[in-house]
Amino acid sequence: MAIVVNMPRLSDTMEEGTVAAWLKKVGDKIEEGDILAEIETDKATMEFESFNEGTLLHIGVQEGETTKVDELLAIIGDEGEDISALLSGGDASAEATEEKTEEAAPVVEETKDEAPASAELPEGVIVVTMPRLSDTMEEGTVATWLKKVGDSVEEGDILAEIETDKATMEFESFQSGTLLYVGLQEGDSAKVDELLAIIGPAGTDVSGVASSFSSAVPAAKVDAPKTEAKKEAPKSAPASATPSKPKTSAPAPTPVTADGRVHVSPLAKKLAEDKGINLTKIQGSGENGRIVKRDIENYEPATSAAAAGKFVPSGQEDFDEVDNSQMRKAIAKALTNSKFSAPHYYLSVEFDMENAMSFRTQFNSIPDTKISYNDIVVKACALALKQHPQVNSQWFADKMRLNNHVHIGVAVAVPDGLVVPVVKFANEQSLPQIGAAVRELAGKAKNKKLTPDEMQGSTFTVSNLGMFGIDTFTSIINQPNSAILSVGNIVEKPVVKNGQIVVGHTMKLSLACDHRTVDGATGALFLQTLKGYIENPVTMLV
Repeated sequence: MAIVVNMPRLSDTMEEGTVAAWLKKVGDKIEEGDILAEIETDKATMEFESFNEGTLLHIGVQEGETTKVDELLAIIGDEGEDISALLSGGDASAEATEEKTEEAAPVVEETKDEAPASAELPEGVIVVTMPRLSDTMEEGTVATWLKKVGDSVEEGDILAEIETDKATMEFESFQSGTLLYVGLQEGDSAKVDELLAIIGPAGTDVSGVASSFSSAVPAAKVDAPKTEAKKEAPKSAPASATPSKPKTSAPAPTPVTADGRVHVSPLAKKLAEDKGINLTKIQGSGENGRIVKRDIENYEPATSAAAAGKFVPSGQEDFDEVDNSQMRKAIAKALTNSKFSAPHYYLSVEFDMENAMSFRTQFNSIPDTKISYNDIVVKACALALKQHPQVNSQWFADKMRLNNHVHIGVAVAVPDGLVVPVVKFANEQSLPQIGAAVRELAGKAKNKKLTPDEMQGSTFTVSNLGMFGIDTFTSIINQPNSAILSVGNIVEKPVVKNGQIVVGHTMKLSLACDHRTVDGATGALFLQTLKGYIENPVTMLV
């Protein structure tokens, strides 16, 4: 059924938008997450991505034209679908609009609820709500406030660091004024479009605005930020296995940067002082190398490998509690859905790695060239998938999509969980290109610099734990993929060759398949093709 896409509200003050450019044209196929158009708001020109799949059937606003928020922007549906009723405003239009309204309920309902309060807003006062910083974000957690109540705020100032399901991102203010009220303390979470802060002229009483915006936020909380913030900072200390040092400990030395100041968030600085951590020893992962909360929590001194765990008296029960991050919640939701919706089965094989080891040694003898065994596996999978599109498929309720392109997701472990950046068109890339792409994506993943586009669109996934000494394991499919390959360690062991027992090197792999799309024989044939490439990697150069 066709879906009506309305002009989105891309900023809290946006009332109308202008289409700067259409990145899709009528008749184009649309995937969830594709960029439909660039929309010029009252603040900036922003990319607007689709939350639906189908064919772009109609464009309601041409490039350069302007329309109000929630007015018809485009229609997406099945190819060839009749949308005349939608364009003429018939019953079908009402049904489609109702469906779209349900999808965008938080924005529409919030606007309606705010109407009475907006009329009573003191002059110059702006309510700032929790922004949607990723296409899958449903709620956000305030990692750090960079401004406190009473501070002057300029347009473009960073208000806070918001932790989403994908990354921790800086959120900047679109208004100037004084920060009058903070609706969430550091570590607190809220749904998208819920009250985050209030900005306005200094001295304005906004207690009534805060209480009327959401009944869950009492007006008395207006005076609480300073007190609660002091209680909040030590709360993160149990996340470390090392007991916090008392506040009387000497403050951490201050590193001097090129601009003469420390690039560190206030909360990170406070945690570093509490833990006695020297900030000069830490490489920041925030914007422009800024040290943020997670850098302090994840910091391990060089001698930590030999250090003992947290001391607990004999016979005493003890535990630390760590709040689930947005990334951890997203991982739990996605993997639970995959495990209990897709009928998994597993195929295990063991490959002879002697030729692969010799091939890698010779290949890396080329100046300025370095490939890993994982790069060889990724390349081999990409070539094998071209011959077995059924394994390179995706399952939908009413159809199966056999992908003719190969985008391989490579699982990367990060402190907060697991992310899967994607090597696009892996079958068309050389081994050095794949190696460079994987290293770049892995580095971005560990520094939380991956963009949404770099984590979307995979058609197959590779998960490698061989570098951790794991011989064999099975993985959960990264939907909507139909399969994921688990790669183990290369093991030296006795093997039989030509009737003789000799020393050999083997590697075990396990292919998890979705039985709805990949039958056992199909998966087995894919592994046979993969075996040919990995055991004779020179064939990948042909």
